Amino acid sequence: MIKLDPKFLIGSVPPLITPFKNGKVDFDTYGKLIEFQIKNGTHGILVNGTTSEPSTLTIAERNDLVKFAVDAVKKRVPVVAQTGSQSHADSVELTEFANKAGADALLILTPYFIRPPQRGVVEYFVDLGKRTNLPMMMYHIPGRSAFKVEMATLQAIMEKTPHFVGIKHAFDDHNFVSEMIQTLGPEFRIFVGLEEFTFSMMAMGSLGTMNAAANVMPAKVAQMCNEVLAGNMAAARKLHYEMFEVMKAIFYDTNPIPMKYMMKRLGIIERNEHRLPMVPATPELEKRLDGVLQRAGLL
Repeated sequence: MIKLDPKFLIGSVPPLITPFKNGKVDFDTYGKLIEFQIKNGTHGILVNGTTSEPSTLTIAERNDLVKFAVDAVKKRVPVVAQTGSQSHADSVELTEFANKAGADALLILTPYFIRPPQRGVVEYFVDLGKRTNLPMMMYHIPGRSAFKVEMATLQAIMEKTPHFVGIKHAFDDHNFVSEMIQTLGPEFRIFVGLEEFTFSMMAMGSLGTMNAAANVMPAKVAQMCNEVLAGNMAAARKLHYEMFEVMKAIFYDTNPIPMKYMMKRLGIIERNEHRLPMVPATPELEKRLDGVLQRAGLL
């Protein structure tokens, strides 16, 4: 594995929502969200993560978001582009565009719906790795992709792709975190992908989180990461429990339905708009989320 700067690709790298206005991507609001994140100490920006509703976007829109983010961030923090899609051809197009657009790193979703064999995913990542020199990470989310990676698969990709440097691990498997650190080394960038496990998995040695809750609490998520990385576990644990209900609330409905409602309720975005088949929160869910925000001291 290539050697990375110890301060690069660590900490809080939130998957930003994609704001819509009258059915179109609202780039003005997206720019404000980027500034909101940087102002609050976020360590990086993830474009086209699950919270961004990428499967409802066209290839052109996903590429436009990457280019916009790169231009807006201006190298103040790393921009990570999620370039995986259902088809290899789309993933190639997205990866090559992000590479040329100036992204700092790539997060690549494992092919979904297909249920490929482990050896097929190895070749998939090796092929994409030949098309870029950017640091690459795997987006491992079995609950959505129906693919659960094995350690031998990660090792095979690393052997053939030196710039394969990490994983977003969105699965309730703490044991696999320990195995990855023990087998692949402590510098392998493990990002926690399930919000409520951010503290516990980082305490085990994961180096960061791609936590959707940072869309509403960027400063606290970034601070919790800073505390864990500095070894201040009591302070980090306190922040974990302060945010715990909000992190659980993200999954009261399909992400980012609760997230977009909470952001609108807090005035972070003006419109709670989705694309079908995603729909806004129901009145019952809105009431439940209002209670979460009140108890968290955000209202």
